[in-house]
Amino acid sequence: MDTMLAKAIDRLEAALSTETEALGIGKPVDLMEITARKNQSLLELSRLARRPEALEEDRAARERLTGLAKAIEKNRRALELHVRASHEISALIARSITDAESDGTYSLQLGRKAARS
Repeated sequence: MDTMLAKAIDRLEAALSTETEALGIGKPVDLMEITARKNQSLLELSRLARRPEALEEDRAARERLTGLAKAIEKNRRALELHVRASHEISALIARSITDAESDGTYSLQLGRKAARS
């Protein structure tokens, strides 16, 4: 396997692993640093991908890329879970603020009662 490819995969897997693990245990992570590491690794991989003929005959490289794809998917699921959770939390907070500030004048329930009358 090409040494440059192996090192690029190693770096991206390390960044993904760090982020996925931190998200899984709720550990704070420097998102700027992780994003920079992932971006740099993806840039390296995209440059190396311009030579697809090197991968066609390299079974080890294909296996590493398959493993990388699995790590990316695991990271994507962890990120998706956290994004969904943050949306739910922000919706809860928005509802709480609205409920606390509202005197009920424009509530949906009041509109329904007036329509029945």
